[in-house]
Amino acid sequence: MKKYDGLYIFAGLARDGNVDALVEKMQGEITRLQGRILKSAVLGKRTFARPMRKQENGVYARIRFELDPEQLKALTDRYHLQDDVFRVQILAVDERREARLAEQDEVFRAREAAREAAAAQQAAAAEQAATAPGA
Repeated sequence: MKKYDGLYIFAGLARDGNVDALVEKMQGEITRLQGRILKSAVLGKRTFARPMRKQENGVYARIRFELDPEQLKALTDRYHLQDDVFRVQILAVDERREARLAEQDEVFRAREAAREAAAAQQAAAAEQAATAPGA
């Protein structure tokens, strides 16, 4: 099993209530091929830079899933048969890149925590100096 990120664009006619059903339908195609859904998110409605196939906007959704690489072609073929799907882009997840991004995020969070602690300590020292009897 390999991890993939799928970016789906649904035709501009998709409504908010309808989008969840469309995402469920796409997830059903993945699970039908013995794949596993890791997470999904609806990214919202966006306007295209230029009209494509007489459409000016679409609703974007992202699904991260695991699937046998041999089943990927069958999955994309199934998506091309769907009328609701305007575009699909499926990319393999690079585990080394994901690990590096997680590491960078951890370093960033540690730096932010250190900055907040220093600011709080500085504010406490300033408050203590202001309330000291000799001030």
